Amino acid sequence: MEKDFYLQYASVEDKHWWFVARRRIIEKIILKLNLPKNAQILEAGCGTGGNLQMLSRHGQVAAMELDETACQLANQRQVTHVKQGSLPDDIPFTSQYDLILILDVIEHLDDDLSALKALYYKLKPGGYLLITVPAYKFLWSEHDEINHHKRRYRLTSLQRVVKTAGYEIGYGSYFNTFLFPLVVIVRILGKLLPKQNKNQLSSDLVLPSKPVNQFFKWLFASERHLLNRLSLPFGVSVLLLAQKPHI
Repeated sequence: MEKDFYLQYASVEDKHWWFVARRRIIEKIILKLNLPKNAQILEAGCGTGGNLQMLSRHGQVAAMELDETACQLANQRQVTHVKQGSLPDDIPFTSQYDLILILDVIEHLDDDLSALKALYYKLKPGGYLLITVPAYKFLWSEHDEINHHKRRYRLTSLQRVVKTAGYEIGYGSYFNTFLFPLVVIVRILGKLLPKQNKNQLSSDLVLPSKPVNQFFKWLFASERHLLNRLSLPFGVSVLLLAQKPHI
């Protein structure tokens, strides 16, 4: 993505309902893992670093990001030294990790399988991989084009590629379920209405009014009480927890 997109991300990801709620959901999942004290955690593709402070509450955090501007913005948070790198062939770490997170990243990659295989070797035996991706090809919109997505996933298709990469499949679910009907309507209308100028920033990152932002944040984040207890049947996104087999 272009520099302006990362600047826009950085300006909203600490308060925009989608980022805040997803972070709360991810943290709830992490709390269920019973990670060791001082767990080694890697976020692969950390963007501008909005998750790093949260992750640092659960262990020693390392992070990598492809884009130079995003790395600079993430490092301004002074949580960890974010290194520039890419998947699958340029992972700038030699350590192995108890938990690797790859959140809304592999949909950007030409070869998601190779990326997942590369991360497999960076996990300790028994280590966890936590993935989120956008769901359903029919939800494809201008937002996906602006963000240079290659694909959207179904839960079954994500499980398939993760299993092929060698992982044991654990908990999986759709999420952002409560807002799914609204998102479907917005995406359909977006296909019917004239497209934005290609140079215009993504409307999905515009911060709504405070009451709307608070309501969406509360509604989306409330799904954390259901996730890891049951698998939601549909949603705007997919979450999958996998594990490297104990050897």
